[in-house]
Amino acid sequence: MSGAVAAHHELRLRAGEWVRIRPADAILATLDERGRLDGLQFMPEMAQYCGARLRVHKSAHKTCDPLKSGRNVRMERAVHLEGLRCDGQAHGGCEAACLLFWKEAWLERTAPPEASAEGEAAAPSIAPAPSPQARCDAETLMRETQAPPDGGAVRYVCQATALLDATTPLHRFDPRPYVRDLLSGNVGPLRFAYFVGLAALTRVIRRVTRQPAYPYLPGLAKGKTPTEKLDLQPGELVQVRSRHEIMQTLDARRRNRGLYFDVEMEPFCGKTLRVQARVRRVIDEHTGRMVTIARDCLILEGAACGGCRSVGRLFCPRGIYPFWREIWLRRVAPGTSDP
Repeated sequence: MSGAVAAHHELRLRAGEWVRIRPADAILATLDERGRLDGLQFMPEMAQYCGARLRVHKSAHKTCDPLKSGRNVRMERAVHLEGLRCDGQAHGGCEAACLLFWKEAWLERTAPPEASAEGEAAAPSIAPAPSPQARCDAETLMRETQAPPDGGAVRYVCQATALLDATTPLHRFDPRPYVRDLLSGNVGPLRFAYFVGLAALTRVIRRVTRQPAYPYLPGLAKGKTPTEKLDLQPGELVQVRSRHEIMQTLDARRRNRGLYFDVEMEPFCGKTLRVQARVRRVIDEHTGRMVTIARDCLILEGAACGGCRSVGRLFCPRGIYPFWREIWLRRVAPGTSDP
């Protein structure tokens, strides 16, 4: 873990608790000269929320590592807050809409707002002058959003691309993070028991059937994977096709024209959801380069990764939005009620 600052502010926050995001000058005082605390970057997109009062979505005591192992890794004293996703404005307009990580040192407990004002954010405190002891300012935060160019191409740095700097390895059989999933309120007892049992069953099936890739079974498409043009727009209702139908559109690597269909997307099969956005630009987490998506690529409202079915990522709270091809969806007739 790099860039650590001696600012160990531990609140042991639980899902559902109310917090207030501290003023920007107080947050800047916790950051090192790279705009980080314990390796975690405070990004310019986060400054607009300073002063806001929000609920904790989940404890981020662990998260999935998309860069190296694909498994859960440990993060100290961090949470996700309800509804706060990166808008990409300081990162070339990236449209991945990742949940933001918040160090507990950037937060303070607060009472729930009055019933009449519930859900209203306090006026943000943006870009004040840093306190005398601060080693970072707003200009530094902007500068640290990019790495030195590689072959002339811009390379972005964000919480996702630098995740390994803010985490440490987690032994796959260490029970403590899963106990904390329960104690923090990330997962309820019944859901916990069900998916722990499912993970155990998955291991048994892998051994008995000698299918080490299970549950990542290959797609069934032969040759070039098919496409379908629906020209879906934000706000439209769609129904996710059945798992069997989608598997017919995937190659042996579970991809349709390069876009992966993850097992965490399967629980949404058959559900009616609303299109949230068409995605055209995302940062490649491995290289930091901006990728332009030429084909259809959608985000659906509420369809975030649950971290419950994929091997090695059990109860990951990161809530990444998977991307959907139009051929995996069918348009719902106008006039249909919301799901």
